[in-house]
Amino acid sequence: MRTAVVIGTGLIGTSAALALTSRGVTVHLRDQDPSAARTAAALGAGTDEPPAEQAELAVVAVPPAHIGHTVAEAQAQGVARSYLDVASVKGGPRRDLEGLGCDLSRYIGTHPMAGKERSGPLAATADLFEGRPWVLTPTPETDTATLNLALELVALCRAVPVVMDADEHDRAVALVSHTPQLLASMVAARLQHADDTAVRLSGQGIRDVTRIAASEPAMWIDILSANPGPVADVLAAVAGDLDETVQALRALQSADESKRTNGSAGIEDVLRRGNAGRARIPGKHGSAPTAYETVAVLIGDQPGELARLFADAGRAGINIEDVRIEHSTGQQAGVAQLMVAPSAAPALTAALRERGWSLRG
Repeated sequence: MRTAVVIGTGLIGTSAALALTSRGVTVHLRDQDPSAARTAAALGAGTDEPPAEQAELAVVAVPPAHIGHTVAEAQAQGVARSYLDVASVKGGPRRDLEGLGCDLSRYIGTHPMAGKERSGPLAATADLFEGRPWVLTPTPETDTATLNLALELVALCRAVPVVMDADEHDRAVALVSHTPQLLASMVAARLQHADDTAVRLSGQGIRDVTRIAASEPAMWIDILSANPGPVADVLAAVAGDLDETVQALRALQSADESKRTNGSAGIEDVLRRGNAGRARIPGKHGSAPTAYETVAVLIGDQPGELARLFADAGRAGINIEDVRIEHSTGQQAGVAQLMVAPSAAPALTAALRERGWSLRG
């Protein structure tokens, strides 16, 4: 690929443009807000000047409701030979394109499974998609040249291609992306008017659950408006679990021992089903989940502490598989939780203690 046009210079569009530009592709940037395109250009994502001739690929990075008309307009203008979108829903935009009479042989729906809580070109990075799944939803009408350009884009962004049916994709993201966003927001909403004393007790658990609740509401309204049915189906199933869990908790309050026993069994059931579901989430590099041992280390909140900790682990010959940091409330310190292979945990513990680190039990 030599030339591309990116239409829509938000987080995803600008990140794709940065990745393509860094790999030698000439990228032209378009946005209904010229200042956004200028910002993306200033970041090195390409040029906001129009191309002198037809580009090879147009990457349409606009909200789902605008995909149809944007692609139709671009095809009428002859912007590129092939077109793809990067919206987070696929079935609705495809049907919009059909209704508008677009040339579907030169179009493919795609969805990079990557993002941030922040939006806009200033949040974009060239490595946003590296190692992440990038869904492609070709149809029998999609021509080979268009599919190959889409695959080349995925490769240039260093993502991992996954081919799916459009409607199957929408049901999948309703489960693994769209519903979790709403649930995180619902839990976080309980904090809005909570007592300050309760909020100050917030630990890593509530931070993990509510992290994505910081996302931009306007963006999520666009996404959820394009995929309401599948999301409602998942939420209805969750609501059933919630009702049963509430009943089980109420039963635990009963003076009747049999009711308490049934309540305990109900709580255990939902927790065990949660264990089983969590175990199905792919682990490192997409492999089967692996059980790691956690070594918790107290670290000061000052420059260089985390680097020093990683360096000491490296000198001990230990590979850190994952890491989490839990910040202490009201103190300039935190706990770094280093996840390592179980066999490596004793050696890491001994090495860090020898180097003066304070470990948590």
